[in-house]
Amino acid sequence: MPPKIHPLRNGARLLGAAVAALVAILLAYGAAGMVGGAIPSNPGWTQPETGVRIYIESNGIHTGIVVPMVGGGEDWRDLLRAEDLRDPRYARYSHVSIGWGERTFYLETPTWADVKPLTILGAAMGSDRTVMHVDHVPEPRVNADDEGDIRSVILRPEEYRRLAAFIRASFRTDNGQRPGHQFGYASYDAFYEARGRYSAVRTCNAWTGDALRHAGVRVGAWTPFPVTVLGWFE
Repeated sequence: MPPKIHPLRNGARLLGAAVAALVAILLAYGAAGMVGGAIPSNPGWTQPETGVRIYIESNGIHTGIVVPMVGGGEDWRDLLRAEDLRDPRYARYSHVSIGWGERTFYLETPTWADVKPLTILGAAMGSDRTVMHVDHVPEPRVNADDEGDIRSVILRPEEYRRLAAFIRASFRTDNGQRPGHQFGYASYDAFYEARGRYSAVRTCNAWTGDALRHAGVRVGAWTPFPVTVLGWFE
């Protein structure tokens, strides 16, 4: 007669196998992301000496694109208005930082300290509840202390127009109406309804890479992590 397997021991084995499988999936995802981020798109692009200066920034989780509120033939004040902020005075700043992402993930994880495994898992499974996050900010200053978090990039006028068109198309402006919005983390930012589906493949950082790629900038073929975006710029 075969020996009986204790239910607790059998459950522990199954749990161990599940954890091992999850770790393997995460490692494979991380490796694939780093490889995708290392493959260049628009490989012939070079940064011009003059043009429209934008910035790519990261808080360690989310990346955003910082653009002048008015400049390069683009005026964002028709879309990003002072009354969308808790304190409209911040709309006087010269620049806006714009990012895209999953609604719950964005609203609940402003920093690494706020990250919850279930929030990440839910977003990675796929969600149509996406938002644009907009900060009204002064023009960033890039120095040695900021090197890991922000990059300055100069675009040709036609490249900036393509970038702006991509960003605008990400806002949900159905029937010509402005997107729904709500106040953000602080007095100077806001969230807006967005288009697009978030998943483990198309993350907030992948959106940043898509926007730069659409503009014609040299960037990774797939950029799911902040480092796969920032790593292309000095």
